[in-house]
Amino acid sequence: MHREWSWHASILHAAGAVNRVLSMRLFRVNIIACNPQREDRVTPPIDVLVDTGAELTWLPAEMLEKIGIQPRRKRTFQTATKQLIERDVGYAILRAEGFETTDEVVFALPTDLSLLGVRTVEGFGVMVDNIAHRFVATTTLVASACDLGPSRHD
Repeated sequence: MHREWSWHASILHAAGAVNRVLSMRLFRVNIIACNPQREDRVTPPIDVLVDTGAELTWLPAEMLEKIGIQPRRKRTFQTATKQLIERDVGYAILRAEGFETTDEVVFALPTDLSLLGVRTVEGFGVMVDNIAHRFVATTTLVASACDLGPSRHD
């Protein structure tokens, strides 16, 4: 009996540790999507999970459609369970925490999570501070021309 209790206690302890790690690594923000052709058409704030493991931002299709954002194409995605799913994708101006960018957005179904993906994070020009659960503005790196020696025309 003691062995069984000990096994359950270690499982619960491990689950608690995982939950603490996840709560440090994951956080939520409110995002607003704007129709790029009519910027006066905006969604109310949408609570999304910041997920730098997701490429694109996933927002409820119904909210995107209400502000006139149209699907432009379909894309196939692979879920964590290796299932292939297809979703519509369109373009939106996205705003959160004082940052703004234009990006592709996935028209999420009611069964999908609302996610803020890494491309939007990069478009905002921020890094994710997973400890303080906030965005931190960064300096954008620019490739520069290097001196390759005298030109042929000299």
